[in-house]
Amino acid sequence: MRFIHAADIHLDSPLHGLSSYPDAPAAQLRSASRDAFTELVNRAIEEQVDFMVIAGDLYDGPWRDHNTGIFFCKEMGRLKRAEIPVFVLFGNHDAESEMTKKLELPTNVRCFAANKPETVKLDALRAALHGQSFKHKETVDNLAIGYPEAVSGYFNIGVLHTALGGYAAHPNYAPCSVEELHARGYQYWALGHVHEHFVWTGPSTIVFPGNLQGRNIRETGRRGAVLVTVDDDGRVELERLFIDILRWETLTIDAADCATLQDVSRKVGRALEDLAADDSQVPRAVRVTIRGRSPAHGELFGLEGQLRMEVLASIAAIGNERLWLEKVKVETQAVADPALVEGRLDAFADLQEILRDAQTDPDFLKELQAELNTFATKVPPDLRPLVPTLQNVQSGELEGLVAEVAPGLLDHLARVE
Repeated sequence: MRFIHAADIHLDSPLHGLSSYPDAPAAQLRSASRDAFTELVNRAIEEQVDFMVIAGDLYDGPWRDHNTGIFFCKEMGRLKRAEIPVFVLFGNHDAESEMTKKLELPTNVRCFAANKPETVKLDALRAALHGQSFKHKETVDNLAIGYPEAVSGYFNIGVLHTALGGYAAHPNYAPCSVEELHARGYQYWALGHVHEHFVWTGPSTIVFPGNLQGRNIRETGRRGAVLVTVDDDGRVELERLFIDILRWETLTIDAADCATLQDVSRKVGRALEDLAADDSQVPRAVRVTIRGRSPAHGELFGLEGQLRMEVLASIAAIGNERLWLEKVKVETQAVADPALVEGRLDAFADLQEILRDAQTDPDFLKELQAELNTFATKVPPDLRPLVPTLQNVQSGELEGLVAEVAPGLLDHLARVE
């Protein structure tokens, strides 16, 4: 028996973090979740699987555009013609969607009920699927403890949308534990909700396939579904299917051996070329972070914009059809601890003391807020919530900003000296 286990498809969910950049692939961004789902259906047909399981969050919230549901029906029609049934469990995002309540789906699609757990038996395969959809988004009850007993002589698959004990990045919906799932006596648990790939083995094989398509820089690396093969003795073999159409990556550069901005730029360029050469058929959006105690720290201070242009030039040389820049972050530190400067009997020692005192000087902070407000008010209102520093300016919480700027300023001035 072979089946595909997918989850967290979030059809027509927008990809965030690139659309404002001129080199971003706007058309691919708009259609990424659909294109990934079409590729999933292609793989199901190519592999001639016995069925597909979708373990929640097929849709992405309270969409009223029925074109999303019509697209899903079209893809399910392709699977129907290939005689592949699909078992769908609705998760927290689906519970908000009007499409889960109104659209009539093709006859090869079976949706698990939300009022109580149910069992679907596939006698020809000697398989039984157990599941319960979310009736409400805020489902915080342990649904797993109410799932039916395992069917004797069948391969039992539990389908569940759950945080499985709670993950920091995901609301703790339908909480349960790995031990509780093992105790149900099922051979396989097809889970959804957590967007990363995880596997637990033991009495049961418990799997989060991860989401089908990364949607922002917090969802980096390869994404897809899982192909499950069960032999005649009930042994389970897993194969990850990488389906994503666009991929998000983080690239961290250690600038410890870089003396200048140009050294950093060249090192970033080499790393970008290596990234583009790996799995080159999948376009990538990349965030570049510069870290380490570096002689270039003082030169980089205040020149993030220039460094960004250097990185964009490197990407343009590689090809914008392969790479796009999401952001450049500079998180370097001075090679010499700024605390050492305090012992010098010159202006740097005095400046350091002034900067240290400034962090708790209410008059200075008030004056600084007034100066910065001049610039903050020129930023469009819809962009202000996206920039934490602007929010700090508005609230007057500038102590952290002064503390953050001081070491780089001292190092920069020392290099000029």
